[in-house]
Amino acid sequence: MQQSLTYAQQCDADDPLRSFRDQFLFPKDSNGKPLIYLCGNSLGLQPRITQEYLQQELNDWAKHGVEGHTDAEHPWLPYHEFLTESMATIVGAKPSEVVMMNTLTTNLHLMMVSFYRPTETKYKIIVESDAFPSDKYAVESQLKFHGYNSKDGLILWKPRPGEDLCRFEDLEQIMETQGNQVALLMIGSTNYYSGQHYPLKKITELGHKHGCKVGFDLAHGAGNIQPNLHETGADFAVWCSYKYLNSGPGSLGGCFVHEKHANDQTLPRFAGWWGHNKDTRFNMRHEFDPLPGAEGWQLSNPPILSMAAIRASLSVFEDAGFENLRKKSIKLTGFLEFLLEGLNNENINIITPKNPEERGCQLSIQLKNADKKLHTQLTEAGVISDWREPDVIRVAPTPLYNSFEDVWEFVERLKKIV
Repeated sequence: MQQSLTYAQQCDADDPLRSFRDQFLFPKDSNGKPLIYLCGNSLGLQPRITQEYLQQELNDWAKHGVEGHTDAEHPWLPYHEFLTESMATIVGAKPSEVVMMNTLTTNLHLMMVSFYRPTETKYKIIVESDAFPSDKYAVESQLKFHGYNSKDGLILWKPRPGEDLCRFEDLEQIMETQGNQVALLMIGSTNYYSGQHYPLKKITELGHKHGCKVGFDLAHGAGNIQPNLHETGADFAVWCSYKYLNSGPGSLGGCFVHEKHANDQTLPRFAGWWGHNKDTRFNMRHEFDPLPGAEGWQLSNPPILSMAAIRASLSVFEDAGFENLRKKSIKLTGFLEFLLEGLNNENINIITPKNPEERGCQLSIQLKNADKKLHTQLTEAGVISDWREPDVIRVAPTPLYNSFEDVWEFVERLKKIV
């Protein structure tokens, strides 16, 4: 690698995915110049085709009214099925194991209804210590709902003093000493703060060894790094679609249920009519008969406009190929790391793992003795990134639409501030 604009531009010229950048809409400054957008880990950019996909559903609603459920160009009754195969590819699952529905935290609660089954002696839940707050709130509320003290029932997998990252051997130690009391491991696959990607298969095997259920939050994993959910053997996983999956603010979440649970009707669940057998759903007077697989956890008929945005985004992923995106992502984030290290600035510390297999596209940059004013200055310099208290800027060069020149420009603007 070279620390030069010429090198960055050559990388872009050699990039087989470079044309995908033109398929996205970039925010612009007051002069109409595109901003350096490195915030796909918070909200992905809008694909140009999204408006077309949404307009089609609006047209069909206007044309058909309620009959659009069967007569629309993409009928609304089975609409979620149009997303399943592409989504399953992105998360490494079988189509029967995946469904798009609800939102992430709602899905997490639905999964815990089924897979968090505490007993008098085995009731504790493990999360990483810096889990996204919604995950922590969700598991704490589940503990309280079942009558347990959340301070006693919640175990935090923590980095060692003076370190930023969680070590797997420390999780092993927790399980060796407390595994007989643990009912559920609920871990973020890729940590929102540090950017650390955890060893999902090893965590799953560890949990199952001690008789625990295992679930993952893929909010920062889906569309970023391949989790290979089926192969891991995890019991469940949940994710959102508005970050790396570019499906719009607050868009629907996704849910994975491993096929080993596909036909287990003894599992308790909160049920709704869209999870009922499709052949008898509209007979209305049948006892609940869950669909096999992840579809059986659906509650209500889905929001078509949100799903249209997801379908648009997934079509872009299909064209690009997820393996191709991951290959570029490793190179793009590696270039960002190389440039940051080349600044030789003692106030800059990258807390994300150096090993590409232990991270996605995000680098979390700790800026010593800084506060949010620095982030404001960066924004004023035309860079959209993400600030996390107390002193971290999260930067996520996304392979679908970010360029090597974006990365170069970001570092050039950052060094003028720090």
